[in-house]
Amino acid sequence: MPRDPVCGMIVDKDKAIKRKIGDREYYFCSETCARTYEAPEQELRSMKRRVTLALLGAVSVAALRVLAMLGLVVAFMTLEFAGVSVWELAFFVISAPIVWIAGWSIHYGAYKALKTRNINMDVLISTGTLAGWFYGTISTFFPTLAPGGHGYFEIAIGILAFVLLGKFIEETIRRRSAAAIRQLLELQPTIARVLKDGNEVEAPIDDVQVGDILIVKPGEKIPTDGKVISGYSSVDEKILTGESIPVEKSVGSEVIGATINKNGLLKIEATKVGTNTALMQIVSLVEEAQASSAPVQKLADRVVSYFVPIVFTAAVVAFTYWFFTTNFSTAFLVLLAILLIACPCALGIATPAAILAGVGKGAEYGILLRGGEYVEKARKLHTIVFDKTGTLTKGEPMVTDIIAYGGYKKEDVLQAAASAEKGSEHPLAEAIVKTVGNSNIPDAEAFEAIPGHGVKAKYEDKQILLGNRKLMKDNNVSIETTEKSLQELEEQGKTAMILAINGKAAGIIAAMDTPKENAATAIKRLKSMGLEVAMLTGDNERTAKTIATQLGIDTVIANVLPWEKVDAIKKLQAEGKVVAMVGDGVNDAPALAQSDVGIAIGSGTDIAKETGGIVLIKDDLRDVALGIELSQATMKKIKQNLFWAFIYNTISIPIAAANLLNPVIAAAAMAMSSLFVVSNSALLKRLKLKT
Repeated sequence: MPRDPVCGMIVDKDKAIKRKIGDREYYFCSETCARTYEAPEQELRSMKRRVTLALLGAVSVAALRVLAMLGLVVAFMTLEFAGVSVWELAFFVISAPIVWIAGWSIHYGAYKALKTRNINMDVLISTGTLAGWFYGTISTFFPTLAPGGHGYFEIAIGILAFVLLGKFIEETIRRRSAAAIRQLLELQPTIARVLKDGNEVEAPIDDVQVGDILIVKPGEKIPTDGKVISGYSSVDEKILTGESIPVEKSVGSEVIGATINKNGLLKIEATKVGTNTALMQIVSLVEEAQASSAPVQKLADRVVSYFVPIVFTAAVVAFTYWFFTTNFSTAFLVLLAILLIACPCALGIATPAAILAGVGKGAEYGILLRGGEYVEKARKLHTIVFDKTGTLTKGEPMVTDIIAYGGYKKEDVLQAAASAEKGSEHPLAEAIVKTVGNSNIPDAEAFEAIPGHGVKAKYEDKQILLGNRKLMKDNNVSIETTEKSLQELEEQGKTAMILAINGKAAGIIAAMDTPKENAATAIKRLKSMGLEVAMLTGDNERTAKTIATQLGIDTVIANVLPWEKVDAIKKLQAEGKVVAMVGDGVNDAPALAQSDVGIAIGSGTDIAKETGGIVLIKDDLRDVALGIELSQATMKKIKQNLFWAFIYNTISIPIAAANLLNPVIAAAAMAMSSLFVVSNSALLKRLKLKT
């Protein structure tokens, strides 16, 4: 059975609402979810208008009450029109559009719930709101039937303003799911150059079939997964694999769709298309993980499913008792008091109010909390898994070692290498040039790139070779004196390049992707919190262990392809561990979504940030620990909010049933419950995190 990608509800394929986006078909439980997925901004704007209307109404009635308290509208309050108080009529006019326009989605949700014999929070909110509003309406137009009905319009407006604001906050968080998957889909090229009958033609990506021959020019994205059958180039796979150094591709090499061809013309044979490509596998994994249920977001509804029937039963029993022992008016007031005191508007905003306060506090430290489910799980974490490239490391190679031979100085070695590499776009070349500074590098003569081996150049009448052992061997350069240093550098996970001048070894330049400045401090802090720390990477094990040793990480999971990172997370979860994943790239998106708590680095791709439950706005790994501490503090507030919301309600229900609580006081108690939730959440502003 498919899942609704917005709310996670399992739906019937035959009865569900269908939408085709790209070459995939999606199933939704309602038009609202379909609209949210297709156009989240438009749906959010519509909800924002409803919230604005409710809040304007709340401000308006509050202003009128203040004017009345100050005695500025005494004459107006005594006016009547056709036997109806103009003062109460003004409240009726203000409340009607709020109840029936702003609150329509809640009333409709209650109708749909009752139609399917399901009692949810919408039912109780709608019942309490409409009961108060109708009582106020009857009191305004037929005061003898409903005496003492003053203030019920404000009650209805207040309830809706609180609840709609809470729903708006939740929807702001939920809409990210659709955005993340849409951005993944946008990575794929829409057009491919297909070779047909010897002619190069452009065709929509949906028309590409397995076995088609595709032409990919320098700077273009590779349309789909395939195998190189002609040409040589380096391909930037960072967007999917997260690794910073482009991978050299030649005949027989496999290529991944959506990666970027850097500098050579490639002819590839399509081996996977449509939903079978690596990119679409990542999309599927993100969808699967994001559509799973969120315990803390559904907590209130689960409790309300039992709470609401009890409230209605108590209200009916109390109404019946007072109807037969007194009169209808007394019985109705008791009924209304019970419904209003039990109105779960505080429950409705308990989680989003705390999250909103947590988000505000987090912004001060550069931390963004994106949902209650992540907050709940963060306090139970056992293991933190870090992606390597771009997360623990800087994401680009840097020169780490310069060794000189044959009487040359390190400065001579670096200058000659920079001159030879000045015209190259290879990341290793860029690292060398960056070290020297482009303005200080003279142009080399007769530059020649040798694919897979290195470069040749002429510099100040000297013949320069810079590359690997094979380049030196092909040019009869002896490297016996460099071999020991080469092996030592390679054992450290570094890429070592040999420099030869006029046929003799002159030096070695080594480069590697180095750790970020605060990475080691961040790992130490997490370990002090009792958390297990692991590193997950697509890089080779030797390089991975070198970085891990520098940072104090004991567990290393290397040689992992993007779509295999999810399996690594699942394996840890199968051991009973609650896992957080920290990453920054598209390749991390499925793992971020699969993990119990995804922590995305703000300097990374938007997709990683969209799938992260906690986003670190600054590129500072020390904020991982702060994010966990903030989540724990926020979860504590959520629990306090839920507890006090129930206490306010459950203590007052017996009092209301005993006819000891006027509906107005009941509404005030309800308002106090909501006020407590908001005020308690606001206390998070006083939280001091250890930086």
